[in-house]
Amino acid sequence: MNSPQLSFLLARLSVGMSMFGHGLARLPKLQVFSNGMVSQFEKSILPSIIVTPFSYILPIAELLIGIFLLIGLFTRQTLVAGSVVMIALIFGSSMIEEWGAIPSQLIHAAFFTILLSFEKSYNTFAVDSVLERNRQAAIL
Repeated sequence: MNSPQLSFLLARLSVGMSMFGHGLARLPKLQVFSNGMVSQFEKSILPSIIVTPFSYILPIAELLIGIFLLIGLFTRQTLVAGSVVMIALIFGSSMIEEWGAIPSQLIHAAFFTILLSFEKSYNTFAVDSVLERNRQAAIL
């Protein structure tokens, strides 16, 4: 494994663990998390009919994004999904003027987009790579 591949792996694992941790911590208290998010958005322009389902989907999305990044499965699609989640969170934070949350969300978004730029070249230590090698071997 060369340095760029190792760097990619460590960055992928870092952002993956962050997302995994967010989802894992919120799932056992999903109702409490959802109620808290809905109450945060009561004075925003976003109706609860949008906020409520998002508050239930978010921890599951975070957990799945984390798992897929940690094992390196569907890496490209997962990085795109992570970016979309961050865009939604940045929008939500803006709607409730929670400016302190945005830097962390932007850092996550930067990780996702930078990793996406290098995924094809450096994502060698991943389930995706094993599957691709097996697919190539089957073709030959």
